[in-house]
Amino acid sequence: MWTEKAAAMAEAQESGCRNKSSISRQTPVAGAVTEDDEAQGVFKPMDLNHVIKLLEETNKDGLEEKQLKFVKKLVQCYQNGLPLRDLAQIFKILNLCAGKIKNQPRFIESAYDIIKLCGLPFLKKKVSDEITYAEDTANSIALLGDLMKIPSSELRIQICKCIVDFYHAEPPKKHIPGYQQACSSYKIQMAEVGGLAKTMVQAVTLLENQLVEKLWVLKVLQHLSTSEVNCSIMMKAQAASGICAHLNDPDPSGQLLFRSSEILWNLLEKSSKEEILPQLSNLECLLALKEVFKNLFMRGFSHYDRQLRNDILVITTIIAQNPEAPMIECGFAKDLILFATFNEVKSQNILVKGLKLSNSYEDFELKKLLFNIIVILCKDLPTIQLLIEGSVVLALFTYVKKPEKQRTIDWSAAQYEELQLHAIATLSSVAPLLIEEYMSCQGNAQVLAFLEWCEIEDSFFSHGNSFHGTGGRGNKFAQMRYSLRLLRAMVYLEDETVNTDLCEKGTIQQMIGIFKNIISKTNEKEEAIVLEIQSDILLILSGLCEHHIQRKEIFGTEGVDIVLHVMKTDPRKLQSGLGYNVLLFSTLDSIWFGGTSEEHARLLHRCCILGCYPSEDYFLEKEGIFLLLDVLALNEKKFCNLILGIMVEFCDNPKTAAHVNAWRGKKDQTAASLLIKLWRKEEKELGVKRDKNGKIIDTKKPLFTSFQEEQKIIPLPANCPSIAVMDVSENIRAKIYAILGKLDFENLPGLSAEDFVTLCIIHRYLDFKIGEIWNEIYEEIKLEKLRPVTTDKKALEAITTASENIGKMVASLQSEIIESQACQDVQNEQKVYAKIQATHKQRELANKSWGNFLARTSNAKTLKKAKRLQEKAIKASRYHERPQHAIFHPTDIKGLNTTVPSGGVVTVESTPARLVGGPLADTDIALKKLPIRGGALQRVKAVKIEEAPKKSIPT
Repeated sequence: MWTEKAAAMAEAQESGCRNKSSISRQTPVAGAVTEDDEAQGVFKPMDLNHVIKLLEETNKDGLEEKQLKFVKKLVQCYQNGLPLRDLAQIFKILNLCAGKIKNQPRFIESAYDIIKLCGLPFLKKKVSDEITYAEDTANSIALLGDLMKIPSSELRIQICKCIVDFYHAEPPKKHIPGYQQACSSYKIQMAEVGGLAKTMVQAVTLLENQLVEKLWVLKVLQHLSTSEVNCSIMMKAQAASGICAHLNDPDPSGQLLFRSSEILWNLLEKSSKEEILPQLSNLECLLALKEVFKNLFMRGFSHYDRQLRNDILVITTIIAQNPEAPMIECGFAKDLILFATFNEVKSQNILVKGLKLSNSYEDFELKKLLFNIIVILCKDLPTIQLLIEGSVVLALFTYVKKPEKQRTIDWSAAQYEELQLHAIATLSSVAPLLIEEYMSCQGNAQVLAFLEWCEIEDSFFSHGNSFHGTGGRGNKFAQMRYSLRLLRAMVYLEDETVNTDLCEKGTIQQMIGIFKNIISKTNEKEEAIVLEIQSDILLILSGLCEHHIQRKEIFGTEGVDIVLHVMKTDPRKLQSGLGYNVLLFSTLDSIWFGGTSEEHARLLHRCCILGCYPSEDYFLEKEGIFLLLDVLALNEKKFCNLILGIMVEFCDNPKTAAHVNAWRGKKDQTAASLLIKLWRKEEKELGVKRDKNGKIIDTKKPLFTSFQEEQKIIPLPANCPSIAVMDVSENIRAKIYAILGKLDFENLPGLSAEDFVTLCIIHRYLDFKIGEIWNEIYEEIKLEKLRPVTTDKKALEAITTASENIGKMVASLQSEIIESQACQDVQNEQKVYAKIQATHKQRELANKSWGNFLARTSNAKTLKKAKRLQEKAIKASRYHERPQHAIFHPTDIKGLNTTVPSGGVVTVESTPARLVGGPLADTDIALKKLPIRGGALQRVKAVKIEEAPKKSIPT
C-alpha cells in the first residue's frame, strides 16, 4: 500500500513540476561528471526521464543490473548537492527504487544512496527557484516520512540522519558555477509545509519494539518540535500521549527518557495547552510519569538525573493544572505530597527511607517545585484528605520561624530564605482548607510571633533574590508581606474560632503598631512592598472588627489616625501605579464597605469605624468627612460608589450634616453642588434623556437609562429582581438621593440654577423609581396575558397616572426655574450695562472738566470769565439779608488768580521767602517778610504794615 501511495505522490510531483516550470528545456538535466569535468565542477546533461522509464519497465532479461547501474550513475552525479529543479524527478526515482525493495532486495542500497544525497545542500539556479519549486520540495521531503514504512533498519536510520542534517546544514563540498545553495532554513520550512512531523509521529508507533530505530525517530521529533508549526501537527497526531505513555520503556542508554521529555516540554511550550493537556491527562500517561519520577527521585544521583527529574516534575505540574487529570487515582498526588514533606515530618514510608536532599541547586529547585505542585493539588478538594495525612501544614510551619543555624539540610542563607517565603506563600493556599490542622499547630501564635521578629532590628540580612523576595533585600519586608497574606487568608474565612483567637492574642494592637512603625521606615525603593503590607493590615483589621463593637473600640483612635494618615495621601500618587489605589480602597473599606461589584464582593460589610460612636465622633473631629469629600472631588469613578456609601452611613450621625455643609472645594464648591454634579455625570454616562438645560424629556420614564431602553421587559419570578430594581444598586443615583435627603433638600448651600433643575429630579427619585417598578409590573401582566380585576386595574392606572403627573409637575417646576434664571440673567445683564453706561458718563464728565481746566490755564479771557462766573455763583449762594450786629468774614482772597476753591494757607519751605516775597507776595495782604519756621503767619517788628484791613485770615 505504501508503495502505491508513494508512486501516486511522485507522479503528482512530476506533473506539478511540468505544469509550473514553463522553461524552454525539453528534458530534466542532471550533471553526469567525468573525472576531468569533476575537477572543473561542471554538470554534464543526463536524461532523468530515461532513468524513470527504465525503472518502470519490468520482465526483461538483465534489466535489474541496468537499472542499478543507472541509479548508481545518478548518485555519482549529485555528490555536491541536489538542484531544486530536478528534485521531483530524483524523488520519483527514489520512490520507484523503494517499490522494488520487497521483491528485489538489491535496490535497498540504491534507495539508501539516494536518501543519503538528501542530506546534501539543495541548489538553486535562480533566486526564485525556492518559491517556484516550493510545493515539489515540500512533497518530496514529506515522502521521506512515508519511506519509514519500509522494513529496513539501515534505510530508516539513514532517513532519520538525513532529516537531522536539515538542522545542521553544511556548505557544498565544491562550488558549482551557476548554482547557489538554498538558505539554511529552507529544508526546515519545507518539512513544516509538507507535514513531515505527522508521518514521523506515526513511525514511533510502528517502531515500538525496535529500540535503536525508535531512538533515531525520537531524535528527529526532538528537532522537529522546536517549531510551533510542527508542534501543532504533532499534537493533532496525538504525539504527546503516545510518547508520554512509553516514557518508562526499557532503555539502557537513557536516551529515550531524555528525548521524550524534551519533546513533551516543547509540545507544552509551543502548542495550545487547552488541546494538549487532555492528551496527557489520562491514567496511562500519569502512571508512566509517576514511575519515571519515583525512579529518578530514589535512584538518580548524578547531575543529569536530577535535572531530568526536575523536568519531569515541571511537566507533571502543568498536567496537574487540568482538573480532569486523575492525579489522585493514579497515586501520584500522594507520592508528591510525601516527597514534599519527608524532610520536615518524619515518615516510615519505604519510598523515602534513607533518602536525604542535598543543598545542590537541583535539589533546591526540586523543593520549590514540590511546594508549587502542592498549591496546584489543593485546588482539587478531594486532595484535602491527602494533605491532612501528609501533615502538610505541620511541615510548612517549620519554616515560619526565625532562621536557625542547625537545620536538617544545610541550605545556604539565600536558599533557606527563598524556601521560607515559598513555604509561607504555600500556607496561604493550604491553611484556609485545613482550619483544624492550622489551629492544632497554633498557627495564629506562630505567625504573630514571626511578625514580631520581622519588626525587630537585628543582624539578619535578607537577600531578596527570588520572586517571593522582591523588594525585601536588606530588610524583613518580604517575610512580613507573606505572613500578612497568610493572616488575611485566614481572616477572610470569617471563621469565628480563628478570628477570636487572633483578637485574644492582641492582633489588632499589633497590626496598628506594625502600620505605624512601617511608615517611618519607608523609602522610595521599598515603597511598593510597604504599600502592599499596609493594604493587607487594613484588610485584616476590617475583617476582625466586622460586626464586633468591642473590637472596634480596641481599634479606637489609634486606628482612626492611621486611616486619616492614608486619606491625606497626595492625589497625584494615585496614578503612580505603585499601589496607592489599592491602599486607598483598603482604607475606605476599613471605614465601611457596602458595595456589590464583583471586584469587591469578598469585602462586603467590613468596617472598623462606622457603628462605633466614639470612633465616628473622633473621625468627624479630625475632619475625616472633609478628607472623604476631597477624594470624592477627584472625580475618580472607582472610588465614588464606595465613598458615597460611607457618606450615607455617616449621615445617620447628627453631627455629620454640619461638616458636610461646611466643606468647600475648588472655586468654593459645596458638597451639595459636588453631589449634584456627580448625578449629572452619572446620568450622562447611563444615557438618560435630558434636554440641554437638564430638564426631563420623557415624563413617563424620567429615570430610564439607555440600557433599560434596549432591554425588553420579560416576565420574571417574584424572587428575581427586575431591571428597574437592579438599576438602584448598579449606579450611584440612589446613594446621592439618600445623602441629599439626610442633608435636607430645602437648605442646601451654594447651588446654581442648573443645580436646582437637577435637584428637582433628585428630590423625586423615589417617587419616579416606584412608578417605574409599577410600570414594569403592569407591562409584565400584559405580556403574560393576564387581566387584572377591575379594582386592581383602576389602581394600576391610577398609580401610573400619578407617576406621570409627578413627572409633569417636576418638568413644570424645572421650566419655572429656568425661566426665572433667564429673567435674573437679563436683570443682571441690564445692571452690568447700566454700570458700564455710568462709567462712560463719568469718564465724559471728567474729560469735559479737564478740557475746561486746560482752557482756563491757557486763555486769560476764559480764566476771567470763569472767575466771574464763580464769583457770581458764590454771591448767589449767600444770604441777601444780614442779621444785625453780625460780623462779616470774607472767605475769598482778593487778587488771587485761580478759579478753584482755596484751602488752608500752607508755607512751603522750598525757595527762600526773601527771594520771592512769600506765597502771598502778589496779594493785598502780602507780608514783607514771612517766618520760615512754619506755623501761622506772623508779623515781624521790622515790617510796617500799610492799610491793614480789619479782617480774619483763614488758616
